Amino acid sequence: MTDHEHRARWTPPLRRRRGPGWASQTPTWQAARPALISAALERASARPSGNWFVVGASRDVRAGGGPYGRTVGGVEVVLWRSDKGEPHAGPGVCPHLGAPLRDSRVVCGTLVCHWHGLALDGRPYAGWKPYPVHDDGVLLWVRLDAVGGEVPTERPDVVDRPAPDTALEAVFTAVGRCEPQDVVANRLDPWHGSWFHPYSFADLTVKRAPTGDEDDDAFVVDVSFRVTARLVVPVRAEFTAPGPRTVLMRITEGEGASSVVETHATPLTAAHAVRPRTAVVEAVVAASDRRGFALARAAAPVLRPLMRRTAGRLWRDDLAYAERRWSLRSTGRFPG
Repeated sequence: MTDHEHRARWTPPLRRRRGPGWASQTPTWQAARPALISAALERASARPSGNWFVVGASRDVRAGGGPYGRTVGGVEVVLWRSDKGEPHAGPGVCPHLGAPLRDSRVVCGTLVCHWHGLALDGRPYAGWKPYPVHDDGVLLWVRLDAVGGEVPTERPDVVDRPAPDTALEAVFTAVGRCEPQDVVANRLDPWHGSWFHPYSFADLTVKRAPTGDEDDDAFVVDVSFRVTARLVVPVRAEFTAPGPRTVLMRITEGEGASSVVETHATPLTAAHAVRPRTAVVEAVVAASDRRGFALARAAAPVLRPLMRRTAGRLWRDDLAYAERRWSLRSTGRFPG
């Protein structure tokens, strides 16, 4: 295509919205049937995970940097990289006298305990045994068979994403007092979007809900992302739950088609804890075929904090939603 043809076909990404205000939009409570959401959650919960848990962003653990600690299902985990960038993971408790290895140092790719100098290079040593770890280029995963209790798999089931050399990614993490199922249920309720998040979404319509068939288990949504009060970016998106603790939103039509938002719910506390805590690790992987997107990718260090701030505003509300759901469930007051 010539530059002239490209300019002739060019359309602006923004649209001017003239739709109804918040109070005048069509109510969605009748469509958001509790039984439908519960059934989608039940099917998601039954899918295998291979005992893999997302622990954070790949960028959180850097070669030459310090260790990274995360508690998963009540188990302390420590991660670090070798000098060549290979990720290592294992118990976060030093086998000598119980020091927290997340507070130790990495020296020449070896984790050295800061209490008495016990050195770990990622191989079994002195009763310490590593955990399988996987870096998918955006997120870090650790396999914990004792926590997952399923048949283990060699690698996690990573979703298809835009190619790394054409995309812009950012990862946001927040923690709430709830269980993973409460986070997943929140994401499997797209009807709340323009009611609960009017600062981000408008004109949300669920075009298709799951039928219960494994081959047709997606929510298809038309929605406009707000840029200003009147300027929006309309898209069609698809929500699926490929695993028991993961919900994927993929833009299928409109601006940024093929971009994804992966929401992973990682339990921090052991199962059935009195005060459960769950980490939400959300990866936004944006792509566009617009020529100017290369400039956005070049400005990634500036844009990533803005992307995380946007996710943080949404999750401030959605974690309150998930925490409320857990509170009602735990006291037997949840409707239905």
